[in-house]
Amino acid sequence: MSVLSLRALNRALLHRQFLMERTRRTALQVLGHLVAMQAQEPNWPYVGLWSRVDGFTQAQLSVLLEERTVVRSALLRSTQHLAVSGDFRRFRPVLQPVLDRTASTPYFRRVSGGLDTGALTAAGARILAGRTLPRRELARLLALRHPGREGKILAGEVELRSPLVHTPETATWGRWGTRNAVSVTRAEDWLGAPMTPAPVQELVRRYLAAYGPAGVMDVQAWSGLTRLREVIQTMRGELRCCRDPEGRELFDLETAPEPPDPGTPVPVRFLPAFDNLLLGHADRTRVISDADRKRVMPGAAMVLPTFLVDGFVHGSWSVKDGTLRLVPFRPLRAAERDAVAEEAERLLPFLGAANIAYG
Repeated sequence: MSVLSLRALNRALLHRQFLMERTRRTALQVLGHLVAMQAQEPNWPYVGLWSRVDGFTQAQLSVLLEERTVVRSALLRSTQHLAVSGDFRRFRPVLQPVLDRTASTPYFRRVSGGLDTGALTAAGARILAGRTLPRRELARLLALRHPGREGKILAGEVELRSPLVHTPETATWGRWGTRNAVSVTRAEDWLGAPMTPAPVQELVRRYLAAYGPAGVMDVQAWSGLTRLREVIQTMRGELRCCRDPEGRELFDLETAPEPPDPGTPVPVRFLPAFDNLLLGHADRTRVISDADRKRVMPGAAMVLPTFLVDGFVHGSWSVKDGTLRLVPFRPLRAAERDAVAEEAERLLPFLGAANIAYG
């Protein structure tokens, strides 16, 4: 069984994520390939697509949301994602155990404890039937039905336990900081079609196509699902196997391309906050060192925007008051600094920024 070096795994991941060279595929095709893009703040997936799709503009994704071809909802790891509508209908039921597990944590049970969860979910469905409501209004109406209980928490549990989607006005470019202004509606009403669960094996295949080679723990970390070892064991006949430098078994699709040469040069790339490149594996050293991970993921569920140099995280970035601010974690060589500045200059007009600063 072959052993892939860390750099080989890095190049394989960047290649499948369209980060070695921007693709001419459409934004819809790329989003489908990636399965979903994390979207706590609406703007971040736009930046992720800008770094992957040649000539991408904000309008390309906004139109997909307005046409209901793409939806925003709780999905992988119980966090907000964008997904192609057909994929959402197939994969949301597969991932429902993950969302139910989150809805059963003490944060929610301290408010909903003693209530029948099926009845609570059904009440939310009746309130939303055929209409769209702001989260705060759904919370108010649920609180009226359950006096003495915090409606915001009840509404959050309903959103986890049933497939609700966010309307485009709270999911499109320019909606920074709109978490508390989200409007929700039932997915089946919005899409005009029921949920149609896919086999979990399909989700694994789609993951490997965009993130492989990967191990069982990697698939679980990305999806939030557990007990996938047995599932992958049943798939061995259709997968090829290798090992990472630590000897862990990795799986890949038989049809997957071989990793690029580990020495292949890669361009500087800017990643948004919460990009799944950093969250798609249990072992993230293929793209970020353990030391840098602590700086990028400082706690409170934060994952900062980053930039890659030679395929690995080299620093973080932010934008405020028209300035794109870069924070390298290590000194940049002259050629690297020029390459970072060149890519940052390309990003400025997309962000609506005008200046670059360091520190």
